[in-house]
Amino acid sequence: MKKNMVAVALVVAFVALFAFAGCSKSTSEDTGKSFKVGICNYVDDASLNQIVENLTASLESLCEKNGYSVEIKYDNCNADASVMNQIIANFIAEKVDLMVGIATPVAMAMQAATEDNNIPVVFAAVSDPLATGIVSSLDKPGKNITGTSDYLDTNAVINLILALKPSIKKVGLLYDVGQDSSTTAIAQAKAALESKGITVVERTGTNVDEVVLAARALVTDKVEAVFTPSDNTIMNAQLSIYEIFNEAGIPQFTGADSFALNGAFLGYGVDYANLGTVTGEMVYEILASGLNPANVAVKTFDNGTATVNTETCAALGYSFDEVSALFAPYCTKVQSITTAESFGDLK
Repeated sequence: MKKNMVAVALVVAFVALFAFAGCSKSTSEDTGKSFKVGICNYVDDASLNQIVENLTASLESLCEKNGYSVEIKYDNCNADASVMNQIIANFIAEKVDLMVGIATPVAMAMQAATEDNNIPVVFAAVSDPLATGIVSSLDKPGKNITGTSDYLDTNAVINLILALKPSIKKVGLLYDVGQDSSTTAIAQAKAALESKGITVVERTGTNVDEVVLAARALVTDKVEAVFTPSDNTIMNAQLSIYEIFNEAGIPQFTGADSFALNGAFLGYGVDYANLGTVTGEMVYEILASGLNPANVAVKTFDNGTATVNTETCAALGYSFDEVSALFAPYCTKVQSITTAESFGDLK
């Protein structure tokens, strides 16, 4: 009898020990959960690449800090819609936990592709998520998608143009008609300029060669300044056109500091490094906390920094101190930059 009681006691103890070990293993697995994230970039340019770099670093750092592992699958569609759709289809087939779309076209394609499977989507650098119908509202997107917006305060850029050239009579608008990110900004710029009696000349391009031709046409049009919003097509061609404007003595005002990095006279807008970091934080919170993107507010940023390319500034006959004093009343900050292919190339 005693032997039987001892045997039963040993079995009970063994079962308890096994159960405890099982619980410990389960806890370990929970804290070491792995995520799979698919990131698709729209095009290889300074702004969007900077977002990807900082987004990835932010997400990996947060996962490591909190005991998670993350597998990031990255691809670039280079503005090719068929390639973009294939990349998204691959992400779905690989059963990613979340997709990130860099720029408006990718965000829209991801939104359409996830309506039935409800894979969470986080976008970055979507200039006008409301106008494009990506979200129902900024506070409550209402779908399986949210993200960060680089909305451009176009009137602020117009103020900078007028601060530099108060008596300006003709301004060129350079953009890609196929870029949804440019639609609202161009309409606002045109309305603001025409309301002041300034003639507007519109030139467009859908690839580098067409943008170069459009830039030369604006020189022939004798515009006194050029405005370009945060347009990815123009950004992709920026290194090929900035000298055209410099040689003609035409300052180009743009919607991102990366344009100034690639030779434009001035870039006005968000800090894309910070935008990438914040996007990475949003991705982490949605994954780690199981948040529904439909209830996660879109994050916007203060478009208050003017970045002046000092080399272009000198080529146009201005000093940085001179233009900085003119622009200061209309910005939270005026900073300088020199021409480089990417932010990583800056010394």
